[in-house]
Amino acid sequence: METAENKYINVQYKLYTIEDGEKKLVEETQPEHPFNFISGLGTTLEEFEAQVANLKAGDKFSFTIPADKAYGEYDDAHVHSLPRNMFEVEGKFDEENIAVGKIVPLMSQDGRRFNGVVTNVTPETVEVDLNHPLAGDDLLFEGEVTENRPATTEEVNEIIKMMSGGCGCGEGGCGDGDCGDGCCDSEGGCGCH
Repeated sequence: METAENKYINVQYKLYTIEDGEKKLVEETQPEHPFNFISGLGTTLEEFEAQVANLKAGDKFSFTIPADKAYGEYDDAHVHSLPRNMFEVEGKFDEENIAVGKIVPLMSQDGRRFNGVVTNVTPETVEVDLNHPLAGDDLLFEGEVTENRPATTEEVNEIIKMMSGGCGCGEGGCGDGDCGDGCCDSEGGCGCH
């Protein structure tokens, strides 16, 4: 069964930022790993979806999304100094995973998960930048739609299940062991991000 409003879309693209009038390549999909999403579920940038949702397979595109409609402007208030002891494992600072440039998973007091980038480590603190890495950048997308069709109810439900914390590994979720798509970790737990 298919839903009218949700589309299953695959695209190949190159993503550039524009710095001093020059294009800088940030990301490029590979033919064997296109970017795919289901429209109408909020899983990709709203402006990106609006630009490609009505294109057909084979249609090429080139468009720019301004920073304020992409990941927002860079905000210094989103850089925080946290106590170094927050990053201790069994009483010892985790030097391997907590270093400048590393992405660290964090959790708010209400249980919301998010990532930050370590920007500085001192004997007392770890500075973490919570801005998106592309905050403040205008984004130029160039590429081609490789598939655009109505999404099936099963595909929509699978994405909703993943967004709500389930992995979708078989009927029982992640407890079923590795489903072959890297979803479950070696202990049979959920490896979704």
